[in-house]
Amino acid sequence: MPSLHHRERHNSHRVGWLRAVVLGANDGTISVSSLVVGIAASGANHQTLLLSALAAIVAGAMSMAAGEYVSVQSQADTEAADLARERQELALDPGGELAELTEIYRQRGLEPALARQVAEQLTLHDALGAHARDELGLSEILRARPIQAALASAASFAAGALLPLLTILLSPPAKISQITTAVALLALMALGGLAAWAGGAPIRTASLRMLFWGGLAMGLTALVGRVFGAAV
Repeated sequence: MPSLHHRERHNSHRVGWLRAVVLGANDGTISVSSLVVGIAASGANHQTLLLSALAAIVAGAMSMAAGEYVSVQSQADTEAADLARERQELALDPGGELAELTEIYRQRGLEPALARQVAEQLTLHDALGAHARDELGLSEILRARPIQAALASAASFAAGALLPLLTILLSPPAKISQITTAVALLALMALGGLAAWAGGAPIRTASLRMLFWGGLAMGLTALVGRVFGAAV
């Protein structure tokens, strides 16, 4: 006999914050590590590397926060405008909105009479909520949260950027570039695997993807630092 308290585990509720956190940490690790590797390849001294990394952490965290806030706030503004328009339509033409909701359920496979009954029941319970969910595709789980996204992006960027900063502080000056690269690549693989695990995606594929792009970014930056550093 099936359990009356059966619960299913889904990962969609993690999409919003997971995207911001993984993007921030990934960007912090890649950008600051690449900067450190590139400047180290140019022959810069230990103090210059440390100052550059600190400046990159502050600038990067603020940039991530501002960019994420503006992006998600734009989404939130669009959602608010759509809800306001839907609220007005419900007030001006409730019959037309009920027919629209009925047609949505009919197209999803319900018999016309049942679709009408479902639309009527949901309209009585929460008309705006029903239209937001089934007509506009908006839900509480995926609702835009700009401040949360901005804070998560800034904090995760700083957390990811701490790794290259620590390598500067703890590594022998002659080995900073090599150690930073190795630590960053391991961290990126771990981030990719963690994000995949949390989202229910293949872990190996995500880890290798992060490894490839992180290695490419640091390799190109090191090449630039070596070429232009030697030319100065």
